[in-house]
Amino acid sequence: MAPSARHPSNLGQIIEYIPDRLYLAAYVETPDANTIFPYPDPTPRSPSKRSQRSLESPASTPRQKQPFYFTVDDTLLYNAFHHDFGPLHIGHLYRFALQFHEILGAKENKDRPIVFWSRADPRSRANASCLLACYMVLIQSWPPHLALAPVAQVDPPLMPFRDAGYSQADYGITVQDVVYGVWKAKEEGCCVLENFDLDEYERFERVEQGDFNWITPHFLAFASPQSTPSARTIEGTDAWLALPKTLDEVDMHPTLAQPFKNVLNHFTERSIGLVVRLNSVLYDSSYFEALGIQHIDMIFEDGTCPPLSMVRKFIRMAHEMITVKKKGIAVHCKAGLGRTGCLIGAYLIYRHGFTANEIISYMRFMRPGMVVGPQQHWLHLNQGTFREWWVEERLERKLRKEAALAAAASQSNGNHQPSTPIRAMQKAHLGRSASKNGTSTPPNKGSARTPLGEIEQDRAHDNTIGVQEDYLPAPTPGQPRKNQRGGSDRHHPYSRSTSAVPTVEEEPRTERDAQEPTSVRRSRGNESDEERNLRMRQHQQRKASASVSPDRRERAVSHQVTTAAYQLIDNDASNDIENMGMANAKTKSYDQVQRATSASGVLAKVRGSSSSPKRPAASGAVREAGVRKTSGRVGSVGNVSPTASAARKLSGAC
Repeated sequence: MAPSARHPSNLGQIIEYIPDRLYLAAYVETPDANTIFPYPDPTPRSPSKRSQRSLESPASTPRQKQPFYFTVDDTLLYNAFHHDFGPLHIGHLYRFALQFHEILGAKENKDRPIVFWSRADPRSRANASCLLACYMVLIQSWPPHLALAPVAQVDPPLMPFRDAGYSQADYGITVQDVVYGVWKAKEEGCCVLENFDLDEYERFERVEQGDFNWITPHFLAFASPQSTPSARTIEGTDAWLALPKTLDEVDMHPTLAQPFKNVLNHFTERSIGLVVRLNSVLYDSSYFEALGIQHIDMIFEDGTCPPLSMVRKFIRMAHEMITVKKKGIAVHCKAGLGRTGCLIGAYLIYRHGFTANEIISYMRFMRPGMVVGPQQHWLHLNQGTFREWWVEERLERKLRKEAALAAAASQSNGNHQPSTPIRAMQKAHLGRSASKNGTSTPPNKGSARTPLGEIEQDRAHDNTIGVQEDYLPAPTPGQPRKNQRGGSDRHHPYSRSTSAVPTVEEEPRTERDAQEPTSVRRSRGNESDEERNLRMRQHQQRKASASVSPDRRERAVSHQVTTAAYQLIDNDASNDIENMGMANAKTKSYDQVQRATSASGVLAKVRGSSSSPKRPAASGAVREAGVRKTSGRVGSVGNVSPTASAARKLSGAC
């Protein structure tokens, strides 16, 4: 930490990201010309008499160029739901890159040190470090360990990010988790910056425009639309015939709200094939079905985690929709954050091998606030199970292929060979899948549909949330919401303050149970006697333990006290349990930030070297009153895009 000459209290921390060119800094006060900067040591010269005389002459000493300082603390603002403060999302990263490339391309900044600085508070330091590291990984193609090396042992350590809930944070993700999550998504093709549209992202993330974000090219997360009436229209009736069947009819519909129209238009244009609803009924699902979009209800309580049987069903349907039908899946709960993040995160862990921390970090990078409270622990505890499903599926598919080849070879030879172990296993597997009424699941031949649903697992275990419920924190009674109320009509690109829109309240629990989809009731009715008995015994054991266990009573009492306290804080006319804690949440209104023109192509790469990344220099010298410097000398991968023609290279070493 080095004090400024003019402002002795302006303590600053400067980290060298690229030698002599790019620095990451944190200051108490805004840096100026008098702020101490660790200029590089002069180049040593040969010990000749003429050079010695020139070194002794002060007039011949070249003057150091003043560094160029820039920050995004007052322009790229994170819109907090409650106590969360980051990480900054992909729209922030895109805007940061546009500003950074413009600074590098300016003639007056040639050969000047560029200092990206933030305020010295823990939240600003964490967001700035995370933003710069994600930029290096996603746009400059640095490997994650080199992007993290300059900030790996920064002192004090960077503050971890927390969830968007209002309760005490008991699960954190670090800058390292975010950087590795973004890198993993890029490697797996889940984050394709070439197709990113900044204008579209900033428009549709707003509540009054639909409140949805693409998480991957196949998954979209959105908040529940609303319509009146919300009951499903019966097919074949006059009301069904009146439903809009084309996008023109959607736009001309007299009663549909504009957010719902935007959702229907966007889903049709972007080939969404399946909509999964996780919360109680707030809209008529027939609007999707009339446009040829499949709709299914997989409802479970707000603030809780889904049973593994539901997760398996969701993964099976989503995988078939992606691989066979080549269409996308849209998932929503009330706010499109908590329950939505559980199911999308489970599939991405299953299919791409993310860790729980990586997928939570990446989903929040694409849609802030996803996965809340105990749902974070649920993903962490079950991540191994989801990955095992993918391994088992591949093994199952391999065995089926080998059995088919063996059968074909046997028929071509014209003889009947004795049964192989593979055939025996297949026969035993089909025998186990037979139900009491004598029907069995046919083998999955000639189909790319996942056989995940046919993998034998403990059925009683599948009907749970994956781990014993005692191991998870108590369910959060309310989830964060994007607020539509605000005192200003001016809209910041990342502000959630919008004009008020009438809200359709959640229906009572009894009505929701009455409207529970038949598929869910049928799945319960088909369970075996052993499963039913086991479920009843587990229910009785939990009921008995709840009546005698003081720990459970204490947890219940503390849970009620916390809920009551936040009811007083967020006193609002709305009694919707899913809006608890957000009814009177304060929003911030900021000045309009000039919207950058969105290019369909990827952001320009600043460095044009095609050499492989170099190891960071071993230099870790401390200069100028304790200013710490670390080196991150890395080369660029790939060619410079046309957008970067005006931008200077970061340095000769880059």
